[in-house]
Amino acid sequence: MGFQQGLSGLNAASVQLDTIGNNVANANTVGFKSSRTEFGDLYGNSLYGITATTPGIGVQVQAVTQNMGNGNLDSTGRSLDLAINNAGFFIMGLPNGTQAYTRNGQFQVNSSGYLVSSAGNYLQGWTADANGNIAEGPVGKLQLAATSISPKATTKLSMPVQLNSSSKTPTVAPINNPANPNSYNWPNSQIVYDSLGNSHQMTFYYSLTNSAATGNTWTVNAYVDGNAATSPANFTLNFDTSGNLTGFTPVPITFTTAPLNGAAIPQTVTLDYTNSTQIAQTSAALNPVIQDGSAPGTLQGINISADGLIQASFSNSQTKSIGRVALANFVNPQGLQDVGGNLWVQTGNSGAYTINRPGAGNTGTLSSGQVEDSNVNLTNELVSMITAQRYYQANAQTIKTQDTLVQTLLNI
Repeated sequence: MGFQQGLSGLNAASVQLDTIGNNVANANTVGFKSSRTEFGDLYGNSLYGITATTPGIGVQVQAVTQNMGNGNLDSTGRSLDLAINNAGFFIMGLPNGTQAYTRNGQFQVNSSGYLVSSAGNYLQGWTADANGNIAEGPVGKLQLAATSISPKATTKLSMPVQLNSSSKTPTVAPINNPANPNSYNWPNSQIVYDSLGNSHQMTFYYSLTNSAATGNTWTVNAYVDGNAATSPANFTLNFDTSGNLTGFTPVPITFTTAPLNGAAIPQTVTLDYTNSTQIAQTSAALNPVIQDGSAPGTLQGINISADGLIQASFSNSQTKSIGRVALANFVNPQGLQDVGGNLWVQTGNSGAYTINRPGAGNTGTLSSGQVEDSNVNLTNELVSMITAQRYYQANAQTIKTQDTLVQTLLNI
C-alpha cells in the first residue's frame, strides 16, 4: 500500500463530489443535463511491460460525461416559453458572431423585436417575407417585426345560404325593396371592408320568383350601407328538385361607398354561393362565411406551433406567419462542450450539426408554454453523495495506514 494510490483516490473522489455538487446546484436549472464521473485504474509500466505481481498505482478520472436524456416538461403559460420533445437543440447566435446550442427555451423579445434568451443571445430560425412565406435557407435572427397589419379591401365573399322552399312568391312590386318587408322573403347581411379598412354592411334581399316542377328560382338584390349596388342590379339563384344550387357562377358586385371617405371606388366584391341549399327549413346563412378583407389590426399575441411556425395574431382576428424556429441536432450530443449559461458548443467529438424545422428529420417537436426541467434526479444524487463521501474517507484511511507503517519503520 502506498501514498500514491490513496492520493489518486482522494483526487478522484473530489472530482466525483464536485460533479455531484454541480448536479445538485443545477437541479432547478431549465434545460440542464446532469453529469457523472467515470473512473479508470492506473498501472505502472516498465520497459518490459507489466509483471504479474505489480499492483495498480491508483485511479484516474477518465471523463465527466453528460446525460443528454430529456427532462420533464413544466407548464408556464408563456407563449414564448418553448420545450423540445425528444432530440434537438435551439440554435443561439452569440454577440461575437458564433453559434451555440441550448435546451433552455425561456425566450423574450428585446427592444428591437428579436427573440432572445435572458442572456441576450439571439434565437435562430427563418424569417417570413412580407407575404408570410418562409424560405428555409440559412438561419438567422428571428424578429417579431409585425406589430400591426394593414387593412385589406374585400374582393371575395363566400356566403352559402339555406332558402326556405316553402316560401311564397311576394306579390308586392317592386320586389326586394328594403323599405317594404312584404316585397322580399328573407334578408341577410355581411360586413365587408374598403381599401382603408372601413367596414360596410352589405345586405342581400331574396325573393322567390318562380315555382315550377323543375325547381325554384330566387332573385337577389344587393345593397351596401342602404344604397343599391350599381352592377348588376340583381342576379338569380337556381335550385333543382333536390334543393341543390345549379348552374351558378360567382357574381361580381360593384358598388360605391357613401359617404366617400378616401377609399378606392368603385369597389367590386365577387359573391360565391357554392353549397347553398333550398329545402323546407327556415332561411338562414350557412357556415363557413369567408371574406378576404379586414380592418387594420394591432398585435395581440404570438403563437408558436409544434413545427416551430411563429404566427402573430391581431386585433382584427387576422393571423400572419412571421417566422419559424430552427433546431439543430448532432451525431453525438454527448460530445458537445458545455460553456456555461445553459449553452453548448460544437466539438470534433460531437460531429457536424444538421438543421431542420421541429419535427422533421431526427429533431423533436416544440411545446409552447412549457419549459424542460433539469434531468437531475435528486434522490440518486444524494445517495451518490453518500457513496462518494465514504469513498473519500476510505482513501484517506489508506494514506493514514501507510503513514502508520512508515512511522513503524522509523521507530526501529
